[in-house]
Amino acid sequence: MSATVLAVGLSLLSAVGYATAAVAQERLAARTLPKAGLLRLLGRGAWWWSVGLNAAGALLHVAALKYGSLTLVQPLGALTLVAAVPLGARLAGRRVARVEWRGTVLTLLGLGALLLTTGGSAPHETLALPDVLGIAVVSLVLVGVLVRRAGRPGGRPGLRFAAASGIVSGIASALTQTVTVSMTDRATGPLLDWRTAVVALLVAAFAVGGLLLSQTAYRDGLGAPLAMVTLANPVAASAIGLALLGERLQGGATGVLLALVGAVAAARGVVLLTRTTVTTAPATNLPAMPPQDRAGARTPAAAPAPTPAPVLSSRQ
Repeated sequence: MSATVLAVGLSLLSAVGYATAAVAQERLAARTLPKAGLLRLLGRGAWWWSVGLNAAGALLHVAALKYGSLTLVQPLGALTLVAAVPLGARLAGRRVARVEWRGTVLTLLGLGALLLTTGGSAPHETLALPDVLGIAVVSLVLVGVLVRRAGRPGGRPGLRFAAASGIVSGIASALTQTVTVSMTDRATGPLLDWRTAVVALLVAAFAVGGLLLSQTAYRDGLGAPLAMVTLANPVAASAIGLALLGERLQGGATGVLLALVGAVAAARGVVLLTRTTVTTAPATNLPAMPPQDRAGARTPAAAPAPTPAPVLSSRQ
């Protein structure tokens, strides 16, 4: 079995794990008060269930990065959205809309075009420590800007937190490949030197940061935030692979053109998959509405209940 086939197969399994985790996170966010802190999340069994699913997807992703380049593995992350949309629809008790099926087909066709242009050999290059530290600093600045602007009026916090999560997760994947290649290709010497240890610590920090940022993003629903994560992740990782790891697209100018067409088709498919409207979810853990008198007015002593968090249903 070739390295490319292994990388694609492991990426498919990883996408299913990530998709299931995303749906679990969105459902948890829809049932949690917006101001609930991290400690409250840590006490929820559903949170740890989503963490476990993310961990399973991450392990499969790490294995895929051992056998495939960043430009091959990362675009396959779009399959997370392809799997999450029908799964979320099923759990919400609705049918998948036509626009969602069109988005799925376009995404798959675009990914197929991209796969024809990516390298098939297993990766051997690793990032130097100065490159790693530079990437970390730039990413922290970008995330800081996105999070700060998310708090402004009209800042669309869900999409900004999702973009930050996608950038952080994509960089974590690039750093993960450096760790796995360094450890598995080492013929002599210690298995984990100090450079690899530093990169591994950064991977853990970025992975946790990406998880928390995505959990915050899903308060605005599943489709649009997950689409933003899906787009930002491969862009960040592939940029590192092409700029710093010597990865190249196959086929010369024709290959570049095919990759661009595939990228546009996949992006269009992802956009179609986000065309959803907002409905009100049952508020299972929110305070009950105050009693009303015969005229329908609330009693003066009671405060209005908070608005239930939104979940997604398809726009026909």
